[in-house]
Amino acid sequence: MYHIKRFHENGEVLRQNAVTQKDGTELEYLTFPLLEHTGIIKHMVSTRLGGRSMGEFSTMNLSFTRGDNPDAVRENYGRIADILECKVNDMVASHQTHTTNIRKVTAQDKGTGILRQSFQDVDGLITNEPGIVLVTYFADCVPLFFVDVEHFAVGLAHSGWRGTVAGMGAYMVRAMEQAYGSRPESLYAAIGPSICRDCYEVSEDVAQRFMDLFGEDVVFPGKRAGKYQLDLWNSNKKILLQAGILQEHITVTDICTCHNSEYLFSHRANGERRGNFGAFLMLAPGGGER
Repeated sequence: MYHIKRFHENGEVLRQNAVTQKDGTELEYLTFPLLEHTGIIKHMVSTRLGGRSMGEFSTMNLSFTRGDNPDAVRENYGRIADILECKVNDMVASHQTHTTNIRKVTAQDKGTGILRQSFQDVDGLITNEPGIVLVTYFADCVPLFFVDVEHFAVGLAHSGWRGTVAGMGAYMVRAMEQAYGSRPESLYAAIGPSICRDCYEVSEDVAQRFMDLFGEDVVFPGKRAGKYQLDLWNSNKKILLQAGILQEHITVTDICTCHNSEYLFSHRANGERRGNFGAFLMLAPGGGER
């Protein structure tokens, strides 16, 4: 297995998994033990390993919009579907544009964003229907997972700095409350692999907005004059706590995309010529039975 540069060695925040495929290659992916222990979902974060894409997209690129061979991308989704024991047609994705817009997903939406045109300007997806696989894309921004163990619902969101400063995590909590009656104290949440504070340099105006909202402990002196290092992980955790999710129900990644850019796509490390990895979350068939 690929050797990941981790930020914590005390406990297993993210589990590394590998499956040997028919062509002999290994598909590696990541899962959160905290979410697995709920017993009602299937989920994963894909890596760069185990797909069909070539060159700068190698090998598990999940974006159709960056210039990759679409046949390779479709094959990549098929390989993910095999692991999740679903069909590609069960997946739903959207066109993400750093908003706080959230879409309630139902069975009639299956295949959207994968086999047909995406929802536009949507960065959060929620559902309470088993068998629907929510999909979001990343290359440094923050994946946010939500699992409601009381009302059997799930949510998945994309949160870059704009989504974070706008409070995307809190919007997700409220959306699940309004749609499904979810109570924050019954939600489990995970902050997925994304860029760490050591790698994420921002301008003073962005840093100031975060300090005003979250305090000085999310912003650190930069490596260059007039620049600052931003902690998106802690910022999102603060949002989830303020939204009412319990400390013991939140797990925070220990993997930076930029430090592991050969394993996870990173815009900061790889530039424009790169693919996207994906986050996948599904209420398992039978998981919603009361």
